[in-house]
Amino acid sequence: MKKISFCQCLKGVKVPQGHSSNVKSLVSIQDLKLIGLKSHDCHILMQQLLSVAIRGILPKNVRHTITRLCSFFSSICCKVIDPSKLYELQNEIVVILYELEMLFPPSIFDIMVHLVVHLVREVRLCGPVYLRWMYLVEWYMKILKGYVKNHYRLEASMIEWYIAKESIEFCSE
Repeated sequence: MKKISFCQCLKGVKVPQGHSSNVKSLVSIQDLKLIGLKSHDCHILMQQLLSVAIRGILPKNVRHTITRLCSFFSSICCKVIDPSKLYELQNEIVVILYELEMLFPPSIFDIMVHLVVHLVREVRLCGPVYLRWMYLVEWYMKILKGYVKNHYRLEASMIEWYIAKESIEFCSE
């Protein structure tokens, strides 16, 4: 019942054009799963949609902890981050992970969950996260993979089509 209401909530979400993929098409009501999520869709889901979708489903303490986790990810992904608040964020994520360990079985906690603790240090050392996002690289790799016609020589096929495209653009200008 909870999965059905969660999937129906996500199925009814409307996002602005270009904000993320069409969330409706990513939800399978029959299988009660999210299908075909790209990395940007996962970020949008984690930062904005998850806290809304679990609103009436989970108990208050679980919902509050997950909402705090979503808020943490939103705050470290902001374009402007106050360096004095990074220590508060570090303490906050430690408490959030502690609460998650109390709420969920230990089998879901692996090294990837622990790595969240190091994100604040990474922001402190490298600057805002949005400067290091890989969405544009992934998008461009999709374009390059579309150039592949010879699957035995991928790189040569990509380079050949890329040079042809660049030559046509140069000649047209």
